[in-house]
Amino acid sequence: MIARYTRPQMGRIWNEENKYRAWLAVEVAASETLAEDGIVPQEAARAIRERGKFSVERIQQIEAEVRHDVIAFTTAVAENVGPESRWLHYGLTSNDVVDTALALLVKEASALIRQDLLALMEVLKKRAIEFKHTPTIGRTHGIHAEPTTFGLKLLNWYAEMRRNLERFDAAAEQMRIGKLSGAVGTFGHLSPKHEERICEKLGLKPDPIATQVVQRDRHAQYISALAIITATLDKIAVEIRHLQRTEVREAEEYFSEKQKGSSAMPHKRNPITSEQISGLARVVRANAQAAYENVALWHERDISHSSVERIIFPDSTILTDYLLVKTASLVENLLVFPQRMLKNLQSTGGLIFSGQLLLDLAEAGMLREDAYRLVQKHAMRAWKEDLVFRDLVKNDPEITAKLSPEKLEHTFALERQLKNVDAIFDRVLLNA
Repeated sequence: MIARYTRPQMGRIWNEENKYRAWLAVEVAASETLAEDGIVPQEAARAIRERGKFSVERIQQIEAEVRHDVIAFTTAVAENVGPESRWLHYGLTSNDVVDTALALLVKEASALIRQDLLALMEVLKKRAIEFKHTPTIGRTHGIHAEPTTFGLKLLNWYAEMRRNLERFDAAAEQMRIGKLSGAVGTFGHLSPKHEERICEKLGLKPDPIATQVVQRDRHAQYISALAIITATLDKIAVEIRHLQRTEVREAEEYFSEKQKGSSAMPHKRNPITSEQISGLARVVRANAQAAYENVALWHERDISHSSVERIIFPDSTILTDYLLVKTASLVENLLVFPQRMLKNLQSTGGLIFSGQLLLDLAEAGMLREDAYRLVQKHAMRAWKEDLVFRDLVKNDPEITAKLSPEKLEHTFALERQLKNVDAIFDRVLLNA
């Protein structure tokens, strides 16, 4: 059983206390690096590290007056540091701290999301192997097409999540960037070497070039990666919602004994988790659009991106974390009905083998156009009159003249359609 989601773990990353703690980590790393070069006194750097404390309440009190969050923060910290606080924030501009600290917060959040991705992939892989050879009908446009297996559905999701992991790792690495190059990115007060060493202390890489801010294409890529991940989760949820429909009922969400589906209809077993996943995935996709809008800022920086990011980074990471855990639980506890799958597969009386019949007739010497006309004629009659396609085919002298009873049996053989399932699994799993 997948552990229940506990929002506080991700939520705590984005609370005010942790945000200011990240800001302070940047300030401490900066003062210690400058102290190493004799720019800041050693005792000042030591005081900033040892006495650099704050309370969120005090910062908020100051911000209410000065209307500048970083000044409110540095003022609150300075009150605790004492006279050495004149060396706090030395040579830095606000966004040197804010953008570098944001990278630290994203790094924390990314570690949790990566764990979630791996957990979901493991569940998908396990259940794909479980239903590797469980035949089911493949549908295109919602209409029966040709046979597949339920394991292949799950394997497809696993392969997509693996691509999501690769995209996410790349996006998270693009966000592992610090910036301490000053008001317009020219290192007017510190040097590139200082930036490199400060970033190294924080486990970040220096941005090769910046303005007053780290450029927001990085942030857009990161939120985009989350949007694609949640789009995949939506895709899984939509498929399960379709499979749970009464007329299909090939799989359904776990439904506990005490659970109720409707206040008015006691028989209802609704796919509420899948619907929740689909709904919340839309929020993350919408946040990606907001991230794109943040890329274009005025000149070396404006503040239009700041308010947006205070919403989209906490919301997108929290939602992605939540939806990954919910989807893993959904898939692990999914109720699967192989007999119903087989019944649905057989429900059209062999219509799903029309493509194979077309190929077999062509191979036997019939012109493809003639074969298509003949097969489609029987297929359309079977649809309209609710007849058994296989019987119509067996009683057609044009067809039996080309295909013996044994060959027709082979035409309608399920195992023939699914003979390459193992090869597909090998291609996906052996290349993992």
